[in-house]
Amino acid sequence: MKKVLLVIGVILLLLAAAVIALLVFLSKMPAVPHDYTETVQTGGELEAAYLAMGPREVGYYESGSLNSFEKYEIYYPLDMARGDPLPVVVFVNGTGVKGSKYPALQKHMASWGFLTIATEEEFAWNGFSAEMCVRYLTALNSYRAEGEENIFYGKIDLERVGITGHSQGGTGVINAITEQRNADIYKAAVILSGGGNKKVSQEALLWDFDETKIHAPTLMLASTGDADIGLVTLEDMHSLFDNIPDDVIKVMARRKEIGHGEMLYYGDGYVTAWFLWLLQGDEGAKSAFAGEHPEFMANPMYQDQRRSLPDGP
Repeated sequence: MKKVLLVIGVILLLLAAAVIALLVFLSKMPAVPHDYTETVQTGGELEAAYLAMGPREVGYYESGSLNSFEKYEIYYPLDMARGDPLPVVVFVNGTGVKGSKYPALQKHMASWGFLTIATEEEFAWNGFSAEMCVRYLTALNSYRAEGEENIFYGKIDLERVGITGHSQGGTGVINAITEQRNADIYKAAVILSGGGNKKVSQEALLWDFDETKIHAPTLMLASTGDADIGLVTLEDMHSLFDNIPDDVIKVMARRKEIGHGEMLYYGDGYVTAWFLWLLQGDEGAKSAFAGEHPEFMANPMYQDQRRSLPDGP
């Protein structure tokens, strides 16, 4: 009997070790494939153009933080010193998806001339980590001490700041641009598969938000797979769209036949175009959404498109 119990104990220990090893392995797996810019299928020339890597080489910088999110993670164009101050895109984390799990997404955005910043925040719904990113960049942009090098001094354009977040991060985007101290700093926002089902977010999880306070131009993308698991339905998206004030630029659509997690990067061609239009004044990127026959509104990879451009089509 003792020998049988010993064997069972050894088996249980081995199983426990295997489970722990699997969890560790999964925790280190990227949430965004490193080659997604080459593998995601697109439905238009503009989408394909802006999904591709941009023309600039990218560098990385990180700094520790005494906050719960551990550190700030910054990607930036390596030729930053030779140009004008850079527009910013703040990334807000989804559930279980820290900044260190989607470096490919940040590198892609930085290659198009943005400085991006993310954290290791696990509870980003209230927008606090995004707020602290803005405060940190404000300090980094102005800090200059004799004998110390700060490559970001005077190189961050805080008049051109955008924000994007997926899932829980989508709720974080809404709160960052409506409730936090620097809410008015944002000139463009993207909500990916988030801020939708209020029974889940506000009633079950107590993640409050008020989309009627949104002032920044907002792109809302979700997947049809979101509705399949009860997270963001088409009704949720219409409600969010309708509740954003009518004097705000707003665009929405659902990507066909992908899952909730994949929406983090499948829409990145149009996410990049959105920020290039609103933060860099790129007319080609603007034409993806504006004009009489914009590509986005007829892209066969998407459905349920809506837009409201107060200044014209």
